Amino acid sequence: MVFEIRTAAPEDAAGIARLWAVTMPQLVMTARGVEAGLRRAKSRVVLVAVDGPEVVGYANIYLPDPTEQAPRVRITVHVAPGSRRLGIGSALLEQVTAGAAEAGAARLLVVVGDDDESKGFATRRGFVIGRRMSHSTAELSAAREPVAAPSGLRIVDYEQVDPRQLYLAEAAVRDDDPSGLSGGPAYDEWLESYWNHPDLRRDLSIAVVDGDTVLSFVTTTADPERSMIWSNLTGTIPSARGRGLAKVVKSHALARARDAGFRIASTGNDAGNAPMLAVNEWLGYRVSSGAWTAEKAL
Repeated sequence: MVFEIRTAAPEDAAGIARLWAVTMPQLVMTARGVEAGLRRAKSRVVLVAVDGPEVVGYANIYLPDPTEQAPRVRITVHVAPGSRRLGIGSALLEQVTAGAAEAGAARLLVVVGDDDESKGFATRRGFVIGRRMSHSTAELSAAREPVAAPSGLRIVDYEQVDPRQLYLAEAAVRDDDPSGLSGGPAYDEWLESYWNHPDLRRDLSIAVVDGDTVLSFVTTTADPERSMIWSNLTGTIPSARGRGLAKVVKSHALARARDAGFRIASTGNDAGNAPMLAVNEWLGYRVSSGAWTAEKAL
């Protein structure tokens, strides 16, 4: 195989989506969503490895805030199963490592598969395996009936939410993710790249609000062709915890997805996030696969 590594372009979207579907099938990553991300994202560098017209590898860098000192920078590297052991992953990793270092990174953070080949690839290149991640799925035909919100609070979907209030709620919970994977951009880019993302289903994304303030939320993306949804982020702001609000928002989101004709719900969690794992188990999720975070000092 003769492969080329280059910057990804919008016309690579379908190939990238196919690659994600075989390497991370639990995620919602449609071609139109990938294309939108390539056109809009300002805080990522995206590379592809191609063999002729076929996308056989993918990598990206989540660029840090330029004012941040010695940041930990998240990267991604994926290679199609049939194209591994040909040097593609090594070449992609070399380029994103150089790009992250140029952006000022002091450390790299990556997610690797829960298999010996993936973990071995990372450790041979100086990464230290860290926290375990779990991927879980639920059959929506068995979704529980929605849980009522506590008195005085309202349940709304994202069509009824002020996006800035949702952004503030997201920012309030990101640092509590022990995996370190829940970072996000500044508001203007978030609005363009997340709030207006074509895979976001605002009708299936639910918040509990007190007045205009978002207390708890779950963001849902969907792939109608595969009849599946992905709970992209579930969170409750620190001052509202201990009231069962995550169970409220997620039970409403799953019931709505079921009623909209979706069959499968998927989500991911840090394996040490006991409260969220308990909520997911109650909702009918069962662990289907796993992954690990891994870090490397530069």
